[in-house]
Amino acid sequence: MNKKVNFKDLGLKDYKDCWDYQEQLFDHILALKIKNRRQNLNLHTPNFLLFVEHPHVYTLGKSGDIDNLLLNEAQLKAKNASYYKINRGGDITYHGPGQIVGYPILDLDNFFTDIHRYLRTLEEVIILTLKDYGLKAERSKGETGVWLDVGTPFARKICAMGVRASRWVTMHGFAFNINADLGYFDNIIPCGIRDKAVTSLNVELGQKTVDINEVKSKLKAHFQNCFECELVV
Repeated sequence: MNKKVNFKDLGLKDYKDCWDYQEQLFDHILALKIKNRRQNLNLHTPNFLLFVEHPHVYTLGKSGDIDNLLLNEAQLKAKNASYYKINRGGDITYHGPGQIVGYPILDLDNFFTDIHRYLRTLEEVIILTLKDYGLKAERSKGETGVWLDVGTPFARKICAMGVRASRWVTMHGFAFNINADLGYFDNIIPCGIRDKAVTSLNVELGQKTVDINEVKSKLKAHFQNCFECELVV
């Protein structure tokens, strides 16, 4: 087992470029696993965690409904936004500046081979980070991601999640709203859920902006604790 996770903060990066980079890392891990099996080797497989902010973009999961995107091509262009149909689970979501997007590309054979547990562990990383800011965040039954005021008319999502996995190797991940422009969510039915709102950390704290680097530091610490791993820069 390899419990070391290579960490990279990519800054602001085009969605497609980052998706291609994820695929390269994902394919590298898969190829090494196949080589291990075919040649009866025991080489360690690497793990990665990427943090990134994207320019305005909407992404639709493989089981998503295009009708949940409320803009046509001309309207997307007017809003300086792009759109991609991608190979993760889940429906439609938005990525943009002021959001921490986390892409764990892990070989779960190094941790635990349980996708349900993996998603709940990712959620726990966000829940603990929000607790550091005095916010009680929760899971919502049947709805992946992290929420506030679950079970009330004021329920709102602060972090969306969608992953892909093959041979226990993961990619894609979470989108955590820190200083996000929530107006961009008005152009979609987020995750296909019509009756619940979306929020951002700065809104919940009543601040114009939150120190995003501070949030990243807290996320990294909780990721290491929850996954019992070591982040390596």
